[in-house]
Amino acid sequence: MNTETVTHIPVLLEPSIELLDIQDNDSVVDGTFGGGGHSALLLETNPTITLICTDLDESAEKRFHARFSDRKNVHFVHSNFKDADKILEAVGIDTVNKVLLDLGTSTFQLLADERGFSFNSDTPLAMTFSKEGSHTGFTAYDIVNTWAESSIADIVYGYGEDTKARIVAKAIVAARKISPIKTSLELASIIEAVIPQRYKPNHGGKRIHPATKTFQALRIAVNDELAVVKEALDNWWKRLAPGGRIAVITFHSLEDRVVKQWMASTELEHKRVITKKPIPPTEEALQENPRARSAKLRVIEKIAE
Repeated sequence: MNTETVTHIPVLLEPSIELLDIQDNDSVVDGTFGGGGHSALLLETNPTITLICTDLDESAEKRFHARFSDRKNVHFVHSNFKDADKILEAVGIDTVNKVLLDLGTSTFQLLADERGFSFNSDTPLAMTFSKEGSHTGFTAYDIVNTWAESSIADIVYGYGEDTKARIVAKAIVAARKISPIKTSLELASIIEAVIPQRYKPNHGGKRIHPATKTFQALRIAVNDELAVVKEALDNWWKRLAPGGRIAVITFHSLEDRVVKQWMASTELEHKRVITKKPIPPTEEALQENPRARSAKLRVIEKIAE
């Protein structure tokens, strides 16, 4: 699919920008550039900012240059968003005032899928955010074709929160004995054969594909996403100037739990949690983008010592 024709709808766009409280000449990080929707609104909100954009997906850098190559106050660093030191060193900045982390999988990755993120595609099972692979050293192909049935079940249950995890794992192991499971469509078909689509209705009355939770679980495991979120928050907090804020948009309960616990931690000093309760999408936003049904926004501020 031509990614230039793909439309990515940023989730919780306006409230995240509003609660970041952008000021003149702020240094602002868009930690997951994606299609650049948040970055564009950040610049529209205040053109005086220095904006640092980062993404692990190589194609995101092409989209960045297509949109912002003429802006001298906007930078792109190809990196995992957890690597705050590396990112700021690349642009010659010591501290930042605002950080925005949108933890959702980009529409570009799902619709222009080349690495097996989507059960609607027929692409090699990798699920790595970068073409170069993941820092974990393994892929979704490795998990479904080489890991023990019990380990697969643990991943699907733990990261996908799927009560059908043992059924899924058993079906995967039975299928790979016949031939390796090479593509996302093959894996989705195996799961669909043992768990019918009527498994669970989602928001709006449509049915969730039975492979949804398994694909989520594999992606989280391959990219070690929950640990990365915690590491990213720790690293950016150290680089956040007094008065600075971090806004995080999560898309499932596991991510949100990590962010909530981090913000509530007694080890985190000199803080003010801006969002006492997470902010969900509006009903209007959900009609425009049903995939945002589980999204939540949390914001924290570092106060002066």
